[in-house]
This record gives sequence, structure tokens and C-alpha cells, in this order.
Amino acid sequence: MPDVGGVVRAALVQATWTGDTESMIAKHEEHAREAARQGARIIGFQEVFNAPYFCQVQDAEHYRRAEPVPDGPTIGRMSELARRTGMVVVAPVFERDGSGFYYNTAAVIDADGSVLGTYRKHHIPQLPGFWEKFYFRPGNLGWPVFDTAVGKVGVYICYDRHFPEGWRALGLGGAQIVYNPSATSRGLSSYLWQLEQPAAAVANAYYVAAINRVGTETYGDNDFYGSSYFVDPRGQFVGEVASDKEEELVVRDLDLGRIEEVRRQWAFYRDRRPDAYGKLVQP
Repeated sequence: MPDVGGVVRAALVQATWTGDTESMIAKHEEHAREAARQGARIIGFQEVFNAPYFCQVQDAEHYRRAEPVPDGPTIGRMSELARRTGMVVVAPVFERDGSGFYYNTAAVIDADGSVLGTYRKHHIPQLPGFWEKFYFRPGNLGWPVFDTAVGKVGVYICYDRHFPEGWRALGLGGAQIVYNPSATSRGLSSYLWQLEQPAAAVANAYYVAAINRVGTETYGDNDFYGSSYFVDPRGQFVGEVASDKEEELVVRDLDLGRIEEVRRQWAFYRDRRPDAYGKLVQP
């Protein structure tokens, strides 16, 4: 792990659907190689990156897209990609955990290709165009924070971002960078997109990588609006926000020293009152 004051060059990809899984994975591999050429040491992809956002419909045909994690073919390829590029890779996929158990999952792979573990999405929407309860069980692995070659990395997935509890759990676990892979459409949440993640970064004093798909896809008319970005612990965008219409690789330098600086100055962790919060988690 780097010194707390180190600068980490980080990357994310917002991508359009290619029409098939093989070309979609290959496209992300090329983006990753380009990020590595630019000096990036960590990269994250969008929600179920190797597939279309099939949750626009409820169709059992899409269960075929699920695969084991970490032993399935996509995470195997991502492990090799991490090893070859020397980057940490955050790879979100549709996970099959035995017969009948399916999750919306992201694997975190270290720079040597080893799979450090997984995060399973906790909050599962069931709304028009986002029929996720048809496919996914709620996550049951908590909010792990992974010790990677670039520092402490956490993951929160798409709809999770509306719930502050997981953001805080990641902060309490020591996260320095949290990747939030998403698939969110223009009509539903664009007003919130540049509000919630910066607020979470401020409240919890870490960097957030907010990733969204871009374009329309095969199974519905959701208009995924991209606009991916990195935001720092003061809630300020790191560089420009990505296009709302075009595929884009975003590479930014994250100064991890700002985390300790902000935590000392604003002292939100010092002034928490967990002794007073009990009723918040009662059913």
C-alpha cells in the first residue's frame, strides 16, 4: 500500500454496448491497456460491464449471462489483464453462486492478478426499466474494503448510492477510493448524479469514482447518460466530467494525502454519535 500522502493515477471506463459479450470484454481490455500506457494503476468498469443492461426487461433468458466468481471466464480474463498491465481492476459482473443464487457483483483484482474478493450489491431496485429483483438476491457479504497495490479500495453499486449507510461503512473500513459502477438513465436520476456521490465523498472523506453507462441498448429505451467522474474528499470534481453521450476512458491523479487533511480539518469521524443511532437500524 502506498504512503498515505501518495498520488495514485486512477481510471474508469464508460462504455456503449457492442452487441455481444466477447467484443464488449475485448473493448474494455483495450481501454485498460490504454489506461496502463497513460500510467494508471487502477481501473474500474460499469455495472455488469460484459453485458447489456438486461434488467430493462424481465426475461429468464438472461440468466445465461451469469457466471461463477472468481472462477468464471470473465473474471479469469480480468485477472490476466490485471497481471499483464500491473493495474488493480474493479470488474462488475452477473454472478451465479450455485443453483438459483444470483447476485449483482464486482470482483476486486489486485495488480498481480489475484482476486482479493467481491462486493455484492445490497439494495436491489424493482422499477420500470430497472427490474433487478427478477435477477438478483440482495448482497450478503457486507461492505468489504480491500488492501490493494494502490491503497484501500471499496465498491458500492448503482442503486446502493441512494443509501448513506453503505458509504459510511466503507469509510469506517478505511476506504480511500470507492468505485460506484452504475447503469442509470437520463429521465430517472440525472438530477441526482452530480449530487449524491460528491456528498458521499464529503461525508465520508474519500475519493469516489462514479461510473455510468452511455447510450441506448438492445433491451429498452433507457438513455444512459455517462457523465462519469472522479470526486475528491472535498466534493470537488477531479478534472472534467465525462461526456453524456460518448464512450470515454477517464484517467485522473488522486492525491490520497487529501483524505487525512480533510479528516483532520472537518473531523466528521471524530464527531459521530454511534451511541445515538440505534433506532436508525431498527425494522
